Amino acid sequence: MRSEPKPLILVVEDEEELAKLISVHLEEAGMQAQICCRAAHAERFLKRNFANLLLLDVNLPDQSGFALLEELRRADITIPTIFLTGNALETNKVRGLEIGGDDYVTKPFGYAELVARIRAVLRRSESRDDQKVTKNARVSDEPFPFCGATVHPSRLEIHFPNEHVEKIGRKELGILVYLHDNEGVVITRKALIHSVWGIHADVKSRSLDQYIVKVRDLFKRNDLSLDSFRTVHGVGYIFDPSESSHP
Repeated sequence: MRSEPKPLILVVEDEEELAKLISVHLEEAGMQAQICCRAAHAERFLKRNFANLLLLDVNLPDQSGFALLEELRRADITIPTIFLTGNALETNKVRGLEIGGDDYVTKPFGYAELVARIRAVLRRSESRDDQKVTKNARVSDEPFPFCGATVHPSRLEIHFPNEHVEKIGRKELGILVYLHDNEGVVITRKALIHSVWGIHADVKSRSLDQYIVKVRDLFKRNDLSLDSFRTVHGVGYIFDPSESSHP
């Protein structure tokens, strides 16, 4: 029987002895730990590797933990995060949670409690991900209009005005969701791939083209125009329903 993979926890803490102690307790609890002592090291690691959770000190030598999490979000790197800090001010806790932190632990702390909090955040994260069909689309998303049809994420279907219902794949749904959420702006191919497949996915432009063709054919055979979804040569695409008459 194959054992369950151990979750990888990225420990970003500049106090080396504390980081090592945390790492020992995490490994004793059946987890893996990777230590980074600088914000820049953590950002570089997450751009190249996957981790299940970020254990993030607020006060780091090169950058605050708050600023690091904001930079990760701007780079479209989403990871469950627990802040560690010696500052118990409520305003700091509120800020940490408002920018996307999942929990906030004040030093000094008990290691048993820390492990329990990590497991609780991991469980919540797994529960959220259960609804995902792609990185940016969930089956719990509400239906939305798209070029005269209605997309139903919960059923992986598109309902057309001719009363025909077409099944769609997960990636096609992710593409439609991203276009719908980014109307009127130029979308780079890389941004679209990262949004649907994930930032670490090794997806070629040719693969993306094949899914775009599927979406276009789907609407064409149901007599709906996709003139509002245009290729921007050398860059990517634009979806702009307000300019649907554009040649």
